[in-house]
Amino acid sequence: MAKQIQAIRGMNDCLPEQSPLWQMVESTLRQVVASYGYSEMRMPIVEMTHLFQRAIGEVTDVVEKEMYTFEDRNGDSLTLRPEGTAGCVRACIEHGLTYNQERRVWYIGPMFRHERPQKGRYRQFHQFGVEVFGLNGPDIDAELIMLTARLWQAFGISEHLTLQLNTLGSSEERARYREALVAFLEQHKERLDDDCRRRMYTNPLRVLDTKDAAIQTLLADAPRLSDYFTDATRAHFAGLKALLEAAGIAYEVNERLVRGLDYYNYTVFEWVTNSLGSQGTVCGGGRYDGLVEQLGGQATPAVGFAMGMERLVLLLETLGKTDGVAKAVDVYVCIGSDAALVNAMQLAESLRNALPQLRVMTHCGGGNFKKQFKRADKVGAEIALILGETEIANGEVGIKYLRAEGEQLTVRQDELAAVMAARTGA
Repeated sequence: MAKQIQAIRGMNDCLPEQSPLWQMVESTLRQVVASYGYSEMRMPIVEMTHLFQRAIGEVTDVVEKEMYTFEDRNGDSLTLRPEGTAGCVRACIEHGLTYNQERRVWYIGPMFRHERPQKGRYRQFHQFGVEVFGLNGPDIDAELIMLTARLWQAFGISEHLTLQLNTLGSSEERARYREALVAFLEQHKERLDDDCRRRMYTNPLRVLDTKDAAIQTLLADAPRLSDYFTDATRAHFAGLKALLEAAGIAYEVNERLVRGLDYYNYTVFEWVTNSLGSQGTVCGGGRYDGLVEQLGGQATPAVGFAMGMERLVLLLETLGKTDGVAKAVDVYVCIGSDAALVNAMQLAESLRNALPQLRVMTHCGGGNFKKQFKRADKVGAEIALILGETEIANGEVGIKYLRAEGEQLTVRQDELAAVMAARTGA
């Protein structure tokens, strides 16, 4: 017997029993962003490696450790996309979508990072992202956060998420702060772990994001980025907070929130939850005004966010917020004999024509009614339609309710669509 082939570690199948929840989540996401007037963007899964090196930063964990990179037959270095913003910016520059104009777009799809798989975080994961180009005020930052807040309302999980907010200021302000932070860290180098020592010179702001409790205590005495802000930065952040407060969106200012990628400036934010055990980020984003120019485009202000779909699905499952998930089958057509098969298939087709929203499955493979009712129950059908010899001879069909109370009844086949519409609301 040949050796069984299994999926690659950290790259998971989405089985038929799981896909309805994913479809509900994706549908809700699409509906909410459409209500804000945003348009969908679809980018390739594979990009040139130097796109991510230039966008994300060569000394980030993503580029140094996590990217799936390979050479193609032409000798070009290609990478499976580890995040969506860089590819979105590349596409907008290439097709002239941001030149002296405003764009509000969203995307959804698989991303790839070679990191240690854990619950809700995998090597192939799925991300939903929103990006806005051409607007530089705090108003659009606030709109994106309001959009995410509306998503949590739609999913019924608002009370389980907390908004953390910060500003990173301009690149010039961060450069001045970086010097002071590095000087402080050098004085306490022996108290840092290996990871923080490595980051101290390559990406010192990431040290602020450490999860080590002892180092966090040490950082309480470190210089504060906010001490280096100009009036313009303070005004932008104050404007954002005022808009969120007016919208009734609560937030916590977290001055150690820096996000994991190099391209952020000014606003950064994360929605975090404690409902998955240790605190976890469900959604994060911020402003990245220099990235379009950095990748070869005209200087363009930009802001966006992204969320990992696996973690969002896990949160909904953990909180029991899956009531809106549609069953795969509404109606199951049971057949009394092989002679009834033609009539059954024709009847099922007429139902689909009349009620396109109704999910109708016709039994195949033979078997008695008991076996067929078991199958109907297993697939989650609400109603079984019964076509035996008597029903066919009389041009009728039996209706049996499998979930709700109701007597079995018989109706004419030409009246079935109207009865189903009334009973199911399809």
